[in-house]
Amino acid sequence: MAVAPIASLPTEGPDAAGLLEDLRTGGPTLVALSGGVDSAVVAHLAHRALGDRARAATLVGPAVPPGEVDRATSVAQAIGIAHVLVPADPLTVDAYRANPANRCYFCRQVEASALRAWGTEHGIARYVDGLHADDVGDDRPGIRAMDEAGVSHPLLRAGWRKPDVRRYARAVGLPNADAPSDACLASRIARGAPISLDRLGRVALAEERLRAKGFVRVRVRTDGVDARVEVDPAEVPRLLAAPLAASVVAELRELGYARVTLDEHGYRTRAGA
Repeated sequence: MAVAPIASLPTEGPDAAGLLEDLRTGGPTLVALSGGVDSAVVAHLAHRALGDRARAATLVGPAVPPGEVDRATSVAQAIGIAHVLVPADPLTVDAYRANPANRCYFCRQVEASALRAWGTEHGIARYVDGLHADDVGDDRPGIRAMDEAGVSHPLLRAGWRKPDVRRYARAVGLPNADAPSDACLASRIARGAPISLDRLGRVALAEERLRAKGFVRVRVRTDGVDARVEVDPAEVPRLLAAPLAASVVAELRELGYARVTLDEHGYRTRAGA
């Protein structure tokens, strides 16, 4: 079902009308659409501003949680924007696999290159993402890579922050308006521990099993040998309660983790994690 149009733009917060006008001036535009609400709002705005001249692309690869791809597809269908899946594999880059502190730079280089290659073939003039004002306070090497590739950030330029994004998403009825933020699977692997297809796959499967048990926000962090499970603080009591705790530990050990710890503090916000 498509998102229902609204008669007027949200009146609180930054100037959405000005942001729409900015998008109209950019020519055929490709939105880097993850499953998150930030890029979903940009896709909605771009579609309103440009109609069929706006398209959305979701990057797919070994570090992208499968659920994020499914969510992005559903969001694109709800908006009515043309949508494509673009493969990008950062595991082909030695520096990325080594997992240094600036790992995201190498990943975003690969992803931006894939977006631009697709866009060049399809007449795209402008590339945009969902970066906003709350994203720029930390050291974010991935942002530098996107800047170098010519990807622009309309929400950031308009001064939008996360509450503004959520408010707009609710106003227009986006299906992921209140979805928790996610991050690439590589963010679960401790810095300096090499990234491999096997390690990414195990994290994906472990988190899928936890979501199947009803947990909404899940992180399975690993050094490649052991694993630590984080869920939202409000869900920690259920995670730690018998018999579920023993079941979680047993299932993750079956996946090959030597030692499994259930974090009693729960998920804590980290940049890009």
